[in-house]
Amino acid sequence: MYNIAVIGDRDSILGFKTLGLSVHFAYDQDRVRSLITRLAREKTAIIFITEPLAKMVPDMLERFKAQTIPAIIPIPSNKGTTGYGMARLNENVEKAVGVNILINDEEGEM
Repeated sequence: MYNIAVIGDRDSILGFKTLGLSVHFAYDQDRVRSLITRLAREKTAIIFITEPLAKMVPDMLERFKAQTIPAIIPIPSNKGTTGYGMARLNENVEKAVGVNILINDEEGEM
């Protein structure tokens, strides 16, 4: 059976524990790298990671991008979004479809 994990600072991700997700606290690049490596080895299906931590390890996200498992998904921290997660989603959609079909309210697109 596959698991779902969340990596981030305590204040941002502790609530995910009540949903039954595997919660892992990290504050620096080395810890994030070791957690992603370990969770991938344990066949974790989805790894949610707060945007500030995801920005620390873009090479790790790129490395696993072509693999089915794990899917590494940046999420906002408790301080809000930086736009990093949505930018990565836009890139992936554009790559898959050939054009950005997602709505971007800031630019007035439909």
